[in-house]
Amino acid sequence: MSGLDERGGPSGERRDTAATEGLNEGWARETLEKLAFASLIEARRSRRWTLVFRFSALILIVALFLGYEAAHFKSAGLANRFTALVRMDGTIEAGANASAAPIDAALRQAFAAHPAGVILDVNSPGGSPVQASDINATLWRLRHRYPHIPVYAVVQDLCASGCYYVVVATNKIYANPASLVGSIGVLMDGFGYTGIMRKIGVTRRLLTAGRNKDFLDPFSPLSRAHKVFAEKMLTQIHDQFIQAVKQGRGARLKPHPGLFSGLIWTGARARDLGLIDGFGTVGTVARHVIKARHIVDFSPKPSLVTQFAQHLGATMSQAVLEKFLSPMPRLQ
Repeated sequence: MSGLDERGGPSGERRDTAATEGLNEGWARETLEKLAFASLIEARRSRRWTLVFRFSALILIVALFLGYEAAHFKSAGLANRFTALVRMDGTIEAGANASAAPIDAALRQAFAAHPAGVILDVNSPGGSPVQASDINATLWRLRHRYPHIPVYAVVQDLCASGCYYVVVATNKIYANPASLVGSIGVLMDGFGYTGIMRKIGVTRRLLTAGRNKDFLDPFSPLSRAHKVFAEKMLTQIHDQFIQAVKQGRGARLKPHPGLFSGLIWTGARARDLGLIDGFGTVGTVARHVIKARHIVDFSPKPSLVTQFAQHLGATMSQAVLEKFLSPMPRLQ
């Protein structure tokens, strides 16, 4: 007999050791869990404060930049003086960049910004008399609504026909001595295919309700009555064009037998005839006439669809179809 009891024998010591180890393991696990949880909370706090600091730094940078720009703008004397620019480039026709809808909208935005002056920068062979007349009327309305804001036209290479119909509504017109200006006339052109149809043995089968429904049909002979009617229509549009020019230019026009004949003139000759007021560029007019060298561009931006269509030649295709199959009056 060894005399070992329940509390003091080897069996009791093993039980005490196991209990102690169990307590140690539980304490260690609980401590690790607390440390891990504390680390997680600290990491979240750290990320939150990092985001706060970054956002605050961004706001500070933006505020400093805007403050610098405002100070620079003010120090340059431009806080309330700038020149608004609207470009009109290309053929004036419905759906084009130079149609009435985008140009009118750009002009309204430009005037509403209360600039020191507006420049209409043009380079166009003309186009639709309807679109040109619309832009002309918009310019007159804006001039009456904002009488303290002058608007000037600056001609690049070309300002012919419908383009000139537009710019006569501005206060003054400037160009380069080599620019081409004028062409105050109206045309309607097309093709007749009756001769070639006879040669290849093609017969036109056209049924109409209304004896003039075949007016200017390219596959039918041009009748005397239709020709006279078309010429009267062109004369009416031409008279409207002439009245617009006289309203805009007034006493500045010099008497000349060919002034409204459709002739086009160089910038130098156009100044002598009173069709323009002087020579200048966008920059010189902004600096020396408006006296606000800072230029803000309000020109309409073509949509991606329009740019894509132009790259594919859709505009050219439409022009060809109109020219060959559907003649319309044009200030061009």
